Order: sequence, then structure tokens, then C-alpha cells
Amino acid sequence: MRAEVSIRDQCLRLIDGRGRMVAWYPVSTAANGPGFVPGSNCTPTGRFRVWKKIGRGERMGTIFRSREAVGHWSGETCGEDLILSRILWLDGLDEANGNTRDRYIYIHGTNQEERIGQSASHGCVRMTNMDVIDLFRRLPEGAEVVIESTAPGVILPPLLL
Repeated sequence: MRAEVSIRDQCLRLIDGRGRMVAWYPVSTAANGPGFVPGSNCTPTGRFRVWKKIGRGERMGTIFRSREAVGHWSGETCGEDLILSRILWLDGLDEANGNTRDRYIYIHGTNQEERIGQSASHGCVRMTNMDVIDLFRRLPEGAEVVIESTAPGVILPPLLL
């Protein structure tokens, strides 16, 4: 399995070993766009691997600070950008994104689910809490993740009414 994130389309595609898309999730990448500079709040692009998975067995809405479970978010409105439910910590494999792990760039759940599908994060790839738990279950440590700013668009299946 591998994950492909499109900054342009604000989506993550999960691809199996045969190259077939097996899942599609809306995401939120950086409001500041793509980039590699520490402190820029930009989402890095290129090739990555899932370096570490954090949160196995925690309940949905678990709040993480410094990668430690510190409480539970119950849905209240909060101006703070919380890291929730699961963390997939990325490690950059290209020269330009080699600082990704030190920048603490994750795929994680959020308390700002209403902003999923928009560029709104501080550099990480945000997902709904339900979706990040599903991705966490499917994508192993060491799996490839590709983040592209101009990846091809995704044709979604029609909505069932």
C-alpha cells in the first residue's frame, strides 16, 4: 500500500500493490501552500515514508501533544488546531524534504473537520478523525507516501441519492 496526496485536489488516494485506488479521502494541507523551510507552515512535497504510527488503540478524538495522549476532544468549538485520533509521522526521502521528520509533519485527525477539502493546515495533512483511523489501520509503518502539488485530478464516483 502507498498513499498519494494531491495538494491541488486536497485529497489522499490509497493505492494497493497492483496500482489500484482502494480508498479516497478529502484532506486539508497547508494554508501557506507547499514548501520545505522550517517554521514556514508549508506542506512539503516529494517522496516520504510513514516513519512512525502513534495512537493505536486510542479512542476517536484523543488529543495528542508532543505525540502523547493528553485528553479527549468532545466536539466543542475550539480555536486551537488540535492533533487528534491518530498520527502518521512522515519522514522525507528526498534531499529537499529531508527535514520533514524534524519539522513534525504528520497525517493526523483534526478538530477543524469543517475545513477538510480546503488549504487550511499549518503544514501537516489533516483528515477527518474517522478517515485517519481508517488510513492508520490500512497503511503500515514504512509505507510510501507521495505528496504532489500538481498531481492529476481525481474523478469521484457519483453520489448515491
